Amino acid sequence: MDSSRSLCRILLLVLFGISLQYQCSASGIDANETALLLVNASEASARKMPDTLFGIFFEEINHAGAGGLWAELISNRGFESGGHKFPSSIEPWSIIGDESSVIVSTDLSSCFDQNKVALQVQVLCDNKGAKICPDGGVGVHNPGFWGMNIEQGKKYKLVFYVRSQESINLLVGLTGSNGLKKLATVVVVAANVSNWTKVEVLLEAEGTDPNSRLELRSTTKGVMWFDQVSLMPLDTYKGHGFRKDLFGMLKALKPAFIRFPGGCFVEGSWLRNAFRWKETIGPWEERPGHFGDVWNYWTDDGLGHFEFLQLAEDLDALPVWVFNNGISHNDQVDTFHVLPLVQEILDGLEFARGDPDSKWGSIRAAMGHPEPFDLRYVAIGNEDCDKTQYHGNYLKFYSAIKEAYPDIEIISNCDASAKALDHPADLYDFHIYDNASTVFSLANHFDGAPRNGPKAFISEYAVHGNDAGKGSLLAALAEAGFLIGVEKNSDAVEMASYAPLFANNNDWTWKADAIVFTSSQAYGTPSYWMQHLFKESNGATLLSSTLQANSSDSLIASAITWRNEIDDNEYLRIKVVNFGSSTVTLKISISGLEQNSFQSFRATKTTLTSTNVMDENSFEDPKKVSPVETMVEKVSENMDVVLLPYSFTSFDLLRKSIGIRTTTTASDLESSF
Repeated sequence: MDSSRSLCRILLLVLFGISLQYQCSASGIDANETALLLVNASEASARKMPDTLFGIFFEEINHAGAGGLWAELISNRGFESGGHKFPSSIEPWSIIGDESSVIVSTDLSSCFDQNKVALQVQVLCDNKGAKICPDGGVGVHNPGFWGMNIEQGKKYKLVFYVRSQESINLLVGLTGSNGLKKLATVVVVAANVSNWTKVEVLLEAEGTDPNSRLELRSTTKGVMWFDQVSLMPLDTYKGHGFRKDLFGMLKALKPAFIRFPGGCFVEGSWLRNAFRWKETIGPWEERPGHFGDVWNYWTDDGLGHFEFLQLAEDLDALPVWVFNNGISHNDQVDTFHVLPLVQEILDGLEFARGDPDSKWGSIRAAMGHPEPFDLRYVAIGNEDCDKTQYHGNYLKFYSAIKEAYPDIEIISNCDASAKALDHPADLYDFHIYDNASTVFSLANHFDGAPRNGPKAFISEYAVHGNDAGKGSLLAALAEAGFLIGVEKNSDAVEMASYAPLFANNNDWTWKADAIVFTSSQAYGTPSYWMQHLFKESNGATLLSSTLQANSSDSLIASAITWRNEIDDNEYLRIKVVNFGSSTVTLKISISGLEQNSFQSFRATKTTLTSTNVMDENSFEDPKKVSPVETMVEKVSENMDVVLLPYSFTSFDLLRKSIGIRTTTTASDLESSF
């Protein structure tokens, strides 16, 4: 019995060992899959992609412009916040002192017709007598958009309008958030300000604080009125008003176009709160501002129609203007009554493109830009195709614009990827927000789209919901797979842009976004860095490629040739997304080239991945998920490469050596701006 039991135990151990070995071996097969990518680099199979394929989309959402890209530091500078409500909300302005020493209220005494609200400050104390003002005086302060970033040695231009029946003695200053730390101080004394008087002051910071505030104080008893208070740093991009670090992050993407100013921001929940371009031009003091009721905050429209066109020009990107077509989320203008709105848009086109001696072109010229802007694309509305008045309104706008500007390409809101439009259009708009798996699978959506007629403008795409978090690797990989599908279908797709572009860390109305910022910091999410690997695709040549894999539903690849502007060399770029949990050995076979076409010492591999698919970047670790570039040691027409699980990998192979190219990292990309 004992010997039999021992023999049984030995047999069981052997069988268990064989089983365990088999399981480990099977696991190894699953974890190390193989795939074959065939690339035909011959000219006969190649196709040039549109110069406009990848760009960006700016919408006033998440305080992207007000308190973000637009460098104005004062929030509610005209005391108009609250819109039609009166008395107007002065938030975030606050009182310095108490009710026994100062009383603050609003009235309609401003000298500006379109924004009549002014702030009245009644100082009850004095610098002598029974009621002495506290040290430093009393008044009001403004913290900007969750704190002003004031930096030592930098200069800031303060402009405000003031009126008083008595002479004024103001202490104007920049301080820390509690008013104790003094960063810059100027005394403003004026004897005759009985009429509205413009005051300009240059403040030079003697310290740094990202949570600073502006103070207007007085120790003299009396009543003063203030209006249109502006504080701008002098070091904006080219003096055009754009915050340099955020502008630089956009410039680094090399966008072919910029769509603006929305989005739902264009429509408004109600037409009374829609974006109206005419109210956003001219002197900033005279712009009425408006309440963006979709995203629920006030904007003074310092970033207006002119500034958006200037932004596009500064980015070397084509402007794509989205305008309201008489439709909001909740009300519509009947087609019979829409012609005044049509004329408004024709005026807006003249403002952008008209001669400097034309009616609206002369206003543009007076704003400092006599040459016309290069406006070639307009979109009639946003997500309005299912609205009852859209088709009728659309045709009114389309006919009028084509008659006046036959070269302008017009974008319809209606999807034509599955069936033809019932109205004329040059492009059709397509939006996609969904979970990661769905977005990745939509890489094939345009395989069957018409090749004749209007092409697609994918003006808003992103992973949304739980998969996105605040900007996850998983989302970026799904979006990268989708964009590879866009490249492969670039004969049916002309333009694509991610959305939303910006998010102030204090206003996450919509998650996730490409760039997250505070008053003093900014970082790119994985989706932002993912887009860097597509910025050379504009105008590049798409090569024919075929992917053969056992699990092809988790792999997608494309191949292009592009010319590097820095070294003027031509590269073959292969991009592959591994959307699966297994490591893949990819066998690349390139045909259609002369032998020994590649320089082995000049090949690079760029990888976007992390230890967890839900990893995100943050202010504490801004490059946790960012591209890492390494050299590829052995390069030939037939080569094996390893694709990590849940990764986006790009290979750049030098075809014709002319100059010198250096290895780049995420830090190098940032240093360019």
